[in-house]
Amino acid sequence: MKRSILFLFCCFTFGLQAQPEWPKKSGVKHTQNLSVDASRLDRQASELMANYLSPAKITGELAITHIENYNEMLAKEELLFPADELYNSSWDTINVNPFKSSSVTFPDTYTINCSTFTLPVDNEIKITSKYGIRRRRMHTGTDLKVYVGDTIRAAFEGKVRIKRNERRGYGNFLVLRHPNGLETVYGHLSKFLVKENQIVQSGQAIGIGGSTGRSSGSHLHFETRFLGRDINPEEIIDFANGVPHKDEYVFHNIKVNGKKTNIYATSADATAIHRVKKGETLGHIAIRYGTTVDELCKLNGITRTSTLSIGQAIRFRSKQISVEATPEAIQQTIQAQKTAATSQNSTKSVVGGAIQTTPSDGPIYHSIEAGDTLYSLAKKYGTTIEKLCELNNFNENIIIKIGQKIRCS
Repeated sequence: MKRSILFLFCCFTFGLQAQPEWPKKSGVKHTQNLSVDASRLDRQASELMANYLSPAKITGELAITHIENYNEMLAKEELLFPADELYNSSWDTINVNPFKSSSVTFPDTYTINCSTFTLPVDNEIKITSKYGIRRRRMHTGTDLKVYVGDTIRAAFEGKVRIKRNERRGYGNFLVLRHPNGLETVYGHLSKFLVKENQIVQSGQAIGIGGSTGRSSGSHLHFETRFLGRDINPEEIIDFANGVPHKDEYVFHNIKVNGKKTNIYATSADATAIHRVKKGETLGHIAIRYGTTVDELCKLNGITRTSTLSIGQAIRFRSKQISVEATPEAIQQTIQAQKTAATSQNSTKSVVGGAIQTTPSDGPIYHSIEAGDTLYSLAKKYGTTIEKLCELNNFNENIIIKIGQKIRCS
């Protein structure tokens, strides 16, 4: 038994010693191949990193990031301090007109971006009261029909300047200042949905419609103001179609004889207000602003025999006046108009039962009616659109309105 065990042990030991060795060259070659592959991969990775992180590429991406960050920061700053430079950092949280007790310098012109406008009401637009004289008082906004509970929205992005209640006036109202320079007023609300100094976006819900304050029925009193001065909202917004007349509205500071003390106006050829002074008549006012007594009567809902009171607001179609409207000049113009009217009457004759008027050398004016266009006027009076623009000092893109006087020759 011991011998057999010893024999098996010897065989096992001999077998281990006789086992062949792996050739060393094969191991060296395998290691070399791995090294070559690793080097090639490292080189390709380095090239890729060099291309991706090249100085030009890094500089360009950093510049783009910087511009995007700067624009984002600028937009946030404009919302935090809307039109701050224009308003000289004034932030009055009580008065709708922040310059009511102080003077303000108006720019001669100022372009207002209206491209982001949103209608302040969701329902079908119905204007219940327009901007202008109403019951011998100035109505400084446009009334839009809403029902109690309707959502009221911000017309533009901006910041809430005033959130107040005025029991005998606006009722619950908000004033928003916008980066484009405008301020909008929302009156007679039943509930507020925003807080004072809150930043809002265009179209954001800011209140609930109602009939608070001096109101005879539920509606939204909507105002547009520039540096405290009220502007007719319909000069800026086409409420019928729910969009601005143009993406940019240009404010013009109207000056008459170098003064603007009694003018509360908006832009050239827009509706403006004159405050009646002692001794003034409709004839004086018509001559001063280059209009007619009939047009003044039509705009203000009065007659030629109406009695004017000192301080009464009279609407007119504003135009830039460059001549000195002295009492002598006014009297001379009135006399000239009387003479022209007499001359015109003398040229009438009856032919076949119809009154015929002999053409005179004086200018011919046309009162705009529904459906009139510059093309139809040019065709009717035998002239051109370019000539009409030249005679009336406007361009061919002007929006003409019913009742507007257009010189045709």
